[in-house]
Amino acid sequence: SLKLIGPGGHFWRLKHWLNERLTKKQLIFGAIALVLVLGGLVAFGLSMFANAPVKPPVVAKKTPPPVITSPLTGLPVTAAQAKHIVTGVMIENSDFARPQSGLRQAGVVFEAIAEGGITRFLTLFQESIPANIGPIRSLRPYYLGWDMGFDAPIAHVGGSPDALSDIRKWHGKNLDEFFNPGSYHRISTREAPHNVYTSMATLNALEKSKGWTTSKFTGFARKKDAPSKTPNATSIDFTLSGSDYNVHYAYDATNNAYRRWEGGAKHIDATTGKQLEPKVAIAMVVPLGRGVLDATGAYYSDYNYLGTGKVYVFQDGNVTIGTWHKNSNAGALTFSGADGKPLKLNAGQTWITAVAISGDVLYKGTASATTK
Repeated sequence: SLKLIGPGGHFWRLKHWLNERLTKKQLIFGAIALVLVLGGLVAFGLSMFANAPVKPPVVAKKTPPPVITSPLTGLPVTAAQAKHIVTGVMIENSDFARPQSGLRQAGVVFEAIAEGGITRFLTLFQESIPANIGPIRSLRPYYLGWDMGFDAPIAHVGGSPDALSDIRKWHGKNLDEFFNPGSYHRISTREAPHNVYTSMATLNALEKSKGWTTSKFTGFARKKDAPSKTPNATSIDFTLSGSDYNVHYAYDATNNAYRRWEGGAKHIDATTGKQLEPKVAIAMVVPLGRGVLDATGAYYSDYNYLGTGKVYVFQDGNVTIGTWHKNSNAGALTFSGADGKPLKLNAGQTWITAVAISGDVLYKGTASATTK
């Protein structure tokens, strides 16, 4: 027998044995067959490898960064803007003051009667930095109380005796033009006292010089827009003191906002030339009495702005009736529904008007008749 493996086995013996038993042709055919078999095995292996399911590479899921929103407006902002100080500015609303500058860029606006039936605005700014704001006028205690709920320094030109006393007594952050004249300027196109203006950059620099760089406050609860398919409040009227100061809003379904009129005319921002169009219009029923007489013989307004009262919140084409709450000057102003839960507001500019009685609020829409 032929030993292929083991002691004494040699390759030449295998070759000699094959030569004796296989012809040359058989060897060639055998080699070809071996090549075909090996090729088939390789091809089969490759096909199995090619048809095998390929597992996708494992990619770690990236969690998107949280959306940062303005504490004042609820709009998306940068982290720096969200920490920016809130600044209050008193803006006049007499016929001589119209159109005003900066109103369209304010995050929150409070509207109330100053004296003699003339309304005035407390405007609050955080992420927006308008270059022109005014005309700026004097302060009243209720504007100061609303302002302090946002921990905001307040820009004004003097004030009623009560307001000037209260801002010291309540430790308000005072930016009075009387003590900081370099941060204000007077324009030549309007007569005094309707010509005092400033910029937000200038006020921010003044605040920084006093060590005020942030505001700690609780903003309004916010939600996403949800336009109503059957709006019940598309035409809104607030009675304040007379035709020159009464307010009208018309719901703009395209922008889900409220175009503003006052004195029977569109309320325009002087800087942009555009009509004011807040996302949320609110009427707070705030008891109104007469204060002391001013130098002109007109009574200062005396609003009872602390406590609770009825509120009408207009957004998404509808009205929600609830309650406003403010427990202290530094305390937050909040709104709650009939169920006692917070009323959430759409993000964007919120315009809040103080009215004396519920009868000063009228509205109508596609789903309701004129309502109080």
